Amino acid sequence: MTEPANRWHVAVRLEDVPEAGLHFALVADEQVRASLAALAGVRDLARLEASIDVARHGGGLRATGRVYATVGQNCVLTLEPLETGVDEAFDVTFAPVGAAAAAVSNGKGGEADEPPEPMRDGTADLGAIATEFLLLGIDPYPRKPGAVFASPDQDMEGAGPFAALAKLKMPGNQ
Repeated sequence: MTEPANRWHVAVRLEDVPEAGLHFALVADEQVRASLAALAGVRDLARLEASIDVARHGGGLRATGRVYATVGQNCVLTLEPLETGVDEAFDVTFAPVGAAAAAVSNGKGGEADEPPEPMRDGTADLGAIATEFLLLGIDPYPRKPGAVFASPDQDMEGAGPFAALAKLKMPGNQ
């Protein structure tokens, strides 16, 4: 499956990163935000930004930063529109494809220590990483402030799963 051309791609090549590292202040344009809103299943993304520091790390790169977004969603209780915020931190390493595959097959990684992301042709995609953490940061069940779920009244007379059967019970049959 091919990705649409308007997803967030920000490529950085290993040889373009000096020893002191680089800082990226990314701001997604309207077309990218619309594409990612559709991917995430939300009404809209009014704002999508990322602040990323990239440094050399062994034979690859290390990207640390934050992704920020303003997400248009609907309250799961009232269905009223609301805006939620995303502020997700990340710390990701990138390694050449062979080194990344070796780290996975050697059992390096796990919940606390993720294996490195593969670099394609010496390039890391910062936009794809920012997108991944954006999607992780979106609240799947947003609630409008003060919205409370009210369950149906269970104290109604004759209520319950066996109320109809109780009416069929004949007097004297116990």
